[in-house]
Amino acid sequence: MTSASTRIHPTAVIAADAKLGSGVQVGAYAVIGSEVEVGDGTRIGPHCIIEGPTRIGRNNIFHAHAAIGGEPQDKKYRGERVELEIGDGNSIREFVTINRGTGDGGGITRIGHRNWILAYCHVAHDCIVGNDCVFSNNSTLAGHVTVGDQVILSGFTGV
Repeated sequence: MTSASTRIHPTAVIAADAKLGSGVQVGAYAVIGSEVEVGDGTRIGPHCIIEGPTRIGRNNIFHAHAAIGGEPQDKKYRGERVELEIGDGNSIREFVTINRGTGDGGGITRIGHRNWILAYCHVAHDCIVGNDCVFSNNSTLAGHVTVGDQVILSGFTGV
């Protein structure tokens, strides 16, 4: 379901049951899967993949090649229903991966509001990320990590 002000590139592929809010923009070759909800004003860049079940809030920006809502990278995952929830006003940069939760880990991965998750970051299954965080390029969270509000995480350390 889409509203009149929603803009979808003709090469994008969107599941019949995906729900796109008002003013959503979907770029070239993006794929939005089944059981995905995207809030008003969110922009999804070219070549992004968003799999469900995933709920995305308002006014987020997903830059090119982000892979969002994929199956958890956990050997215990057996296909059970698990989810991803992303809040409002986040900037998700190029080649970021964010996975859904696992059945044994609570079943959900959550990203709060107004976060900057920069290029090549990974947020694994069952992570909880607060609000107003900055994850520098290449920062990675293993499964079951909780990050509070206003945290700055760097992907590299000094030697």
